[in-house]
Amino acid sequence: MESFAVCAALGNCLRGLRLRGAGMFISLQVLEQRDINFREEFAPESIDLDPDMRQSGRLRASGRATLIEEHHGHKSVIQDIRVVGDLATSVETACARCLEPVTRDVKRNYELLYRPRGADAGRQEISVTQAEAEIGYYDGEGIDLKDILREQILLWVPMKVVCREDCKGLCPQCGQNLNQGECHCPGAVGDARWDALKGLKEKLEQ
Repeated sequence: MESFAVCAALGNCLRGLRLRGAGMFISLQVLEQRDINFREEFAPESIDLDPDMRQSGRLRASGRATLIEEHHGHKSVIQDIRVVGDLATSVETACARCLEPVTRDVKRNYELLYRPRGADAGRQEISVTQAEAEIGYYDGEGIDLKDILREQILLWVPMKVVCREDCKGLCPQCGQNLNQGECHCPGAVGDARWDALKGLKEKLEQ
């Protein structure tokens, strides 16, 4: 009977930590019993990023998830999930000027607080736990670790990445990468409609 109880408890934990794809699901069911420590590795392209960005290196992530229960009144209990950890990987995206691929190493520490979606509706007060960490929201039984990591990578990578500060970009007429050599297109023809504004700008700068 004792061994049966142990197996049943282990089965419940495994269901709470069930794999979704190659990732881990941080389950409220398990957090109600204990904290969750994680150390995960993901192969390149395991994390689905934006269409113009891909995970080019292995991703290593470690940390701890804990449950924080906030009591509001006698019956209302809000279950917050705090996740503290770090990640390291590399991503590839296109240079914003010349469109050549650019690889960037990503290393990030994070402290996050996830609340049940809708828990803050109509509330104006900010709790201590909210003030200490970045705020997110979860639905259902918990959070997929992959979703957390994806969000943190996208927050780290700038909106526009350039291959180098002095990148010359592409010729607007023929598309030649000007870092690789000059093109033979004639100079851009000015638009006479902007001449008046150009003159006004020069006067304001005097």
